[in-house]
Amino acid sequence: MGTLMENNSAESVDLIERARAGDREALSALLTRHRDRLRRMVEMRLDTRLQARLDASDVVQEAFVEVVERLEEYLRDPKLPLFLWLRLVVGERLMKLHRHHLGTQMRDAGREVSLFCGALPAASSAALAAQLLGKHTSPTQAALRAERILRVQEALNTLDPVDREVLALRHFEELTAAETAQVLGIAESAAAKRYFRALRRLKEVLATMPGGQEGI
Repeated sequence: MGTLMENNSAESVDLIERARAGDREALSALLTRHRDRLRRMVEMRLDTRLQARLDASDVVQEAFVEVVERLEEYLRDPKLPLFLWLRLVVGERLMKLHRHHLGTQMRDAGREVSLFCGALPAASSAALAAQLLGKHTSPTQAALRAERILRVQEALNTLDPVDREVLALRHFEELTAAETAQVLGIAESAAAKRYFRALRRLKEVLATMPGGQEGI
């Protein structure tokens, strides 16, 4: 159990062991604990052309079917913390859906940031901009928000792709510095530097735009 304990909290290890023994409630609790973070990840990485066809919660639920089937595989050699493994499985499911629905219309794979030696869909600048600005309901606010999304998106597009990905992982998926470093395969100190550099660069670019830093 050494590696399992090193990669996961004591509470998670207890739930994992109970799930391995066939405790369905423990497995459900384990998946429920991470559902919201995984749904947020899908929302940021779901291609805008598919947002009317696919629901992030459904994508996560479909991936959980595969998680149940592959849990023993994970437990035999848990190299990753459970959440990062779940994130990988959900990300692989999302990539399959992109390929199925978009085929050759997918974004250039060379522009994706390689994660876990395989590409998950990159977080789009449009999705990140929408996350940054939050939600507004009135027609007036909606119109202003649309204009600001374009400005923020332009700012995000000036960032290095890896810096933009670090911003997505830390700021929106709320991964720790250690998790971010593990996902990208870089040192934790390098991940931290990239995150603060991305935030600084984004604020610098937004500062040149009318009303740019409002709400950031």
